[in-house]
Amino acid sequence: MKTVLITGSTSGLGLGIAIEFAKAGYNIIFNGLEKEGPEIAADISSKYKVGTLYSAANMLKPEEIIEMVNQGITKFGGIDVLINNAGIQFVAPIEDFPTEKWNDIIAINMSSAFHASKAVWHSMKAKKSGRIINISSVHGLVASEYKSAYVTAKHGIIGLTKVLALEGAPFGITSNSICPGYVKTPLVEKQIKDQAKSHNIPEADVINKVLLVKQPIKDFVSIEALGALALFLASDNAAMITGSAIPMDGGWSAA
Repeated sequence: MKTVLITGSTSGLGLGIAIEFAKAGYNIIFNGLEKEGPEIAADISSKYKVGTLYSAANMLKPEEIIEMVNQGITKFGGIDVLINNAGIQFVAPIEDFPTEKWNDIIAINMSSAFHASKAVWHSMKAKKSGRIINISSVHGLVASEYKSAYVTAKHGIIGLTKVLALEGAPFGITSNSICPGYVKTPLVEKQIKDQAKSHNIPEADVINKVLLVKQPIKDFVSIEALGALALFLASDNAAMITGSAIPMDGGWSAA
């Protein structure tokens, strides 16, 4: 049975990806700061009959990331797939962007992926097998106003992906990025409802004229579809795909 470590996996997109991997029979190493984390891991283990481990490692602290990886390797004998998903967001014009928000976004959205990848590297290299999947964003390919830290971090993740692909090639380690547009998570659904209420406009107008205005296909990426793509990249059939930044954005980056 293979094992996947997914950062930021006790809620939202990360949890959705974890469920798709559990359905496929992977052991799951969960990570997140939600107090329900241990219960989420236990529930998934019971429902899908897979092994699970929960870590509350803080993505701002490299030493905790390393300890999480070591715990996973000790329990499951190795980590076959690493999915760097953890992320936060903050929106403000550059002149008003708080320095501490910049530092946190760069650390969590980008630097944590470096620390986690470095931590699993020796084990994957020794096995001559491994998959690293970085959840970037359409904002790793294009920019939007008021998201200086997020866009910078997501572009950086794609650069890291390419370096890991080159270094991993002799050892059976692939590295790829997935670049989704808006994913319909509970957080986004609440945002739609709140904006519709505050602007007194239909929810459909929020979707088409606010959130998805830059996206030709006026629909959200489903968590299930994103999880399916991650599963494919983790499979043997994707052995020749590495160093790629794969858009899943309804055509946003095609413009």
